[in-house]
Amino acid sequence: MAVSVAGPARLVRGGQKDELYRSGLRGAAGTALHGVAGAKKWLQWRKEVELLSDVAYFVLTTLSGYQTLGEEYVNIVQVDSTKKRVPAFLRRAVFVALHTVVPYCLEKGLQHLEHELQAEADVSSTSQSNPALGLSSRTLIRNWIQRQVGELTEQQKKRVLQIVYVLKQSIPLLHRLHLAVFYISGTFYHLSKRIAGITYLHFGGQQGEDESIRSSYKFLGIISLFHLLLTIGVQMYSFKQKQRARQEWKLHRNLAHQKNMTNEKTSGRHSRCTLCLEERRHTTATPCGHLFCWECITEWCNTRTECPLCRENFHPQKLIYLRHYQL
Repeated sequence: MAVSVAGPARLVRGGQKDELYRSGLRGAAGTALHGVAGAKKWLQWRKEVELLSDVAYFVLTTLSGYQTLGEEYVNIVQVDSTKKRVPAFLRRAVFVALHTVVPYCLEKGLQHLEHELQAEADVSSTSQSNPALGLSSRTLIRNWIQRQVGELTEQQKKRVLQIVYVLKQSIPLLHRLHLAVFYISGTFYHLSKRIAGITYLHFGGQQGEDESIRSSYKFLGIISLFHLLLTIGVQMYSFKQKQRARQEWKLHRNLAHQKNMTNEKTSGRHSRCTLCLEERRHTTATPCGHLFCWECITEWCNTRTECPLCRENFHPQKLIYLRHYQL
């Protein structure tokens, strides 16, 4: 029986077949949870159910020393870096952890960290935003992140938020880079297998069967690299444009606020908001003609739909924001 290094075509077909069976297992587990616990619990625990399904699939196959259904479909066998032995149990356990648990923890950790950092600027979003974070991760990961975020200064929080944004953008690009390298080299279809050092041997068939199509995969890898570089360039340009627009908006807002403060001081009129008892900012008029701060009157309208002074009923949509108001 002929033995050769598995080519990229077989690795891709095997990986796609494994993904098909894994998605079927995840769907069945999710359907069972939805039927037993309802839609709300399914939304809260969906990611955890998918994780347990993937772990169960690889524990019953790879970790137990058997071929996965995809590997059996294309007749390939896992070997270590020497290509003479089956990977040791520890190496296989590292692969399973890197392929299933680590991506889940990384995704949840970044989501919770971004959520906590943004909640500092918008306290009202802490109880409603991102319902898909799940209760289990909230009790494990989020409590630790809350303690760490609470010890940071405002400048450090802004810097960490930028790092989180860069990481969330970089992880998909890293996977695309690894895929392009796989197309060129023909080994390590998954990043977790590259780190664990697990390759494949093919038993049976002609040795030149996979070699005949390697050139097409190399060409696809070069195109993928070019497309990846183009994507990175576009994202960097877009990020710089957003930063410039944000700085211009802050400058415009500060200048407008300073101008309003100057006009209010030179006007000699007493322009205080009757809700906050401070100088009115972003003056807003009710349909009955009374003036308040925009923030104050909109917050008032969240609980009552009447004027704080004359008690006339009105819809919040009838509020009028007065631009360039001098009094």
